[in-house]
Amino acid sequence: MIHFEWPWLFLILPLPLLLRLSLPRADEIREAALRVPGLDPFAMESAAKPGRLAQRRGRAWLGALAWLLLVTAAARPVWLGDPIDLPVSGRDLMLAVDLSGSMQTPDFAIHGQRVSRLDAIKEIAGDFIDRRVGDRIGLILFGTQAYLQTPLTFDRKTVHTLLDEAAIGLAGEQTAIGDAIGLAVKRLRERPHGNKVLILLTDGVSNAGAVTPLKAAELAAQEGVTIYTIGIGADEMQIPSLFGMQSVNPSGDLDEDTLRAIAKATGGRYFRARDTEQLNQIYTILDKLQPVDQEKQTFRPHTTLFYWPLAISLLLAGLLLLPNAGRR
Repeated sequence: MIHFEWPWLFLILPLPLLLRLSLPRADEIREAALRVPGLDPFAMESAAKPGRLAQRRGRAWLGALAWLLLVTAAARPVWLGDPIDLPVSGRDLMLAVDLSGSMQTPDFAIHGQRVSRLDAIKEIAGDFIDRRVGDRIGLILFGTQAYLQTPLTFDRKTVHTLLDEAAIGLAGEQTAIGDAIGLAVKRLRERPHGNKVLILLTDGVSNAGAVTPLKAAELAAQEGVTIYTIGIGADEMQIPSLFGMQSVNPSGDLDEDTLRAIAKATGGRYFRARDTEQLNQIYTILDKLQPVDQEKQTFRPHTTLFYWPLAISLLLAGLLLLPNAGRR
């Protein structure tokens, strides 16, 4: 069906008629009376008068049609296609990723190459995002402060791209876990009741922010938000020293007790990702979350049509100008 986005513009259709009735008529200039002293030219003009009258009427109808088409184009006609059902699972999922300085520790491996913790998250979480067909996904990046990088959206490609563009230290060097949870709850609170999930990935302890992690978890539980926490980092890593290679624990600052308490308070689970394989397994488990059906959403594709009446109107206006150009 055809739909007009600005149908109120049709109210200006009578405007040319109103102008014709309200403005004074211009005096007709009879050039023949000034140039010809005899009576023959007047006879010729009298004989041609019916033809000229018909020509004027035709031009008037042509101008009216051009005006009608111009107003129709201004009203923005669009063709609405058949409704298409959108695949909606009902899950609203926020992904909160730690960007503090410790996330650059290279204790993960991808395809045999040592990479940072953040690079491993980008690789595994990116695939996880791509599989979330029908879910609304949002992205929060946090360090000293928490930022909403992407609001809840069906556009998984954009969320994936913005995650790939995240950089260490973008949100500060410290870790504000409580603020990240609070921001996620604020965005999920705006959604109707359903399956609201926050997946929080961090490798440290909360040492910044205005809200403590456990207080934020209580608020999340009140709002029906389930939090799955993931502790990132290997238990052992070889680093060079004055006495050769030395074994250290790069995850010594990871506050697992707090992450477990956050998950428990909201009905979620705590996962430990010591390497890329474990991180991938965690996302496979999260992949099996059962969706909650919401109202079916539909989308109607539309095609813009205004350029057709506009083109025809301009063509008719050009035809109206041709006789005047010839007389000049």
